[in-house]
Amino acid sequence: MNEIIKNNLSIIHQRIAHACLKAGRDLAEVQLLLATKTVPAEKIKQALLLGETLIAENKVQELKEKHTGLLDVPHQAHFIGHLQSNKIKEVLKYVSCIQSVDRMELVQQLDKRLQAEGRCLDILIQVNTSYEDSKFGLAPENAVAFVGEAAKFDTLRIKGLMTIGLFDADAEKVRPSFQLLKKLSDQIRQEGIPGVEMKELSMGMSGDLETAIEEGATIIRIGTAIFGPRIYPDSYYWNETKN
Repeated sequence: MNEIIKNNLSIIHQRIAHACLKAGRDLAEVQLLLATKTVPAEKIKQALLLGETLIAENKVQELKEKHTGLLDVPHQAHFIGHLQSNKIKEVLKYVSCIQSVDRMELVQQLDKRLQAEGRCLDILIQVNTSYEDSKFGLAPENAVAFVGEAAKFDTLRIKGLMTIGLFDADAEKVRPSFQLLKKLSDQIRQEGIPGVEMKELSMGMSGDLETAIEEGATIIRIGTAIFGPRIYPDSYYWNETKN
């Protein structure tokens, strides 16, 4: 299995490098994030031992279950799923960044808990760039104002934006989602909001990473192309269904 993961990682890094070259971008600007939803700790560890450093989970329970098995391998963990307020205390034990901040209630609850712990946290603001009712994330037209409000909470370091984008096999149909996120990032940067960095654009997955890099992605979230296909489609694991 190690050889399969090693080969898959090599292919992904080659794709990233080629996309950066084609787009005239510095390879150092783009970071690979391993989307490890449903992937057992042992397989994740193999990738980390091959030099990867950044993983992300969609569910707090998976973060917790895999934590011990990954303790002896240096890495950082991000959270990229929809975060319920009652899971904040738990998720903060394991992550260095939450990429899916999308509502003021969550901002307030994160700030309250972080104040109690005397610490700060990197966050990305999630935007629903595909305008799909089934997805979480801010409406794009509300993103600039939301960042301005969230920036008032000193415990939260806003580092950029995240989007899931349209689920479509045709990367060109996903491109407008990525273009919109980049446009919003530029708008927010122009606002010059104190304490806000628009350094990161987390967008793009296995099927559309080249398009995402062309449109300015700095974090590419890859799971299937490294660890193999899952039983259910990505939409299931993203937990994006609003009930």
